[in-house]
Amino acid sequence: MKNRVLALMVGLCAAVGVTSCGGSKSTSKVSGLPERVLASQGVTTNIVFGGLVIVNGTNDTIARIAPISAGTTPGMMAISPSRNIVAAFDASSNSVFAVNTTTETDIGSNGVRLPGPTSSFIVPTSSQIGYAAVPSAAVNGFAYVGAIAQMNFAAGLFTTIAVNNAQTVVSNATGTQLLVFSADSDSMTVLNPLAAVPPVDTSCFYTPNGVCTIIPGFDRPVYAVINNNTAYVLNCGPQCGGKQASVMFFDLPSLTITNTIPVDAATFAVLNNSKLYVAGTSPTNHSCAGQQTAATSCGRLDIVDVNAGKVVGTAVITDGYHTRMDYNVYNQLYIGSHDCTNIGNVNNPSGEVRGCLTIFNAANGSVLVPPDNGNVDGLQGFTSRTIEYVAQDGNLRVYDTTTNQLLINSDFLPTGTIDIVGYVGDVKAIDFF
Repeated sequence: MKNRVLALMVGLCAAVGVTSCGGSKSTSKVSGLPERVLASQGVTTNIVFGGLVIVNGTNDTIARIAPISAGTTPGMMAISPSRNIVAAFDASSNSVFAVNTTTETDIGSNGVRLPGPTSSFIVPTSSQIGYAAVPSAAVNGFAYVGAIAQMNFAAGLFTTIAVNNAQTVVSNATGTQLLVFSADSDSMTVLNPLAAVPPVDTSCFYTPNGVCTIIPGFDRPVYAVINNNTAYVLNCGPQCGGKQASVMFFDLPSLTITNTIPVDAATFAVLNNSKLYVAGTSPTNHSCAGQQTAATSCGRLDIVDVNAGKVVGTAVITDGYHTRMDYNVYNQLYIGSHDCTNIGNVNNPSGEVRGCLTIFNAANGSVLVPPDNGNVDGLQGFTSRTIEYVAQDGNLRVYDTTTNQLLINSDFLPTGTIDIVGYVGDVKAIDFF
């Protein structure tokens, strides 16, 4: 009876569009929620369609309003630094849809249809401009394929900046410099997108120039973390067919490599103060020694002190290709990968259950692999609550960061999972909380 009454009250609060039932002031947002999270929902049935679901970040319930339109199978999302814009990629149409988070409405009408699929796109500033790496984009008159699509969300159009096999794009804080990484390459492309000439800019075929500069000397670079004028470029090395995984310090004003720190493996990283946490899976140094697991292959987390210029710690983590990391305010690093070693069945557990998520405690160096299966597609921590949202294997899990276990309560989360129909492909907090 208690749960039924409580659910009725939650529905009533959402229906009238205010938050006074929780003691907070009302807002002008459609949902009326002060602490909102967006989860991409990929599904199409007779009664449910895909979109971006608004979750109440205060109590982990779904807002009683329709999802925001973003195609039928939205997955990966990108958010602007000020959180005024969220973009989502719809794989069914190869389109990127953008949302104004203040009004909770689409920017433009039909998204920006790309010339191919993307696995990397960004919204670097508060303006309605984004960039997507499209490795299969064709450029008329050239045998090469690949481009950065400069997306104008309001107009629903894009400008093509040709970059051979463009796979990943990273931006500086102002959106004036883009670092582009191409598959199976030992070079990195640096773009000045504001100087690109529409509709198709081919400056990268005649470098160097004011739009494009190609920098050699890397070892299968795949990603970078930018801090002020320094980019920490991750060389994937052997995991991507190269020679030595490393972190290269790259000076953005002079476009020069200033230092190289060898690591075990490197496909993704986050920076916390002076510590760069680098994750990857080495094809040779992948022992699971130190962990009680049936897995025969494990990844590595290397901690690089960027001030000292050396590796100061390492840990054994789950394997796979690492593309998600979140360092929360409780000194915990949530690390996610895809195509990892899965053990057991979380839906019918018997013995060890293991997937692509690792929780690393930076305070004491301990490692925990939660009993779940599948790829990790999204991670989101908060400053005002001791929880972490984890999009894993299509589910939106809620972890209690004080116990590193699923948050279970009879009122809202009886299973520790937010009940969203379909496949949850990513999660982003659109309010600062």
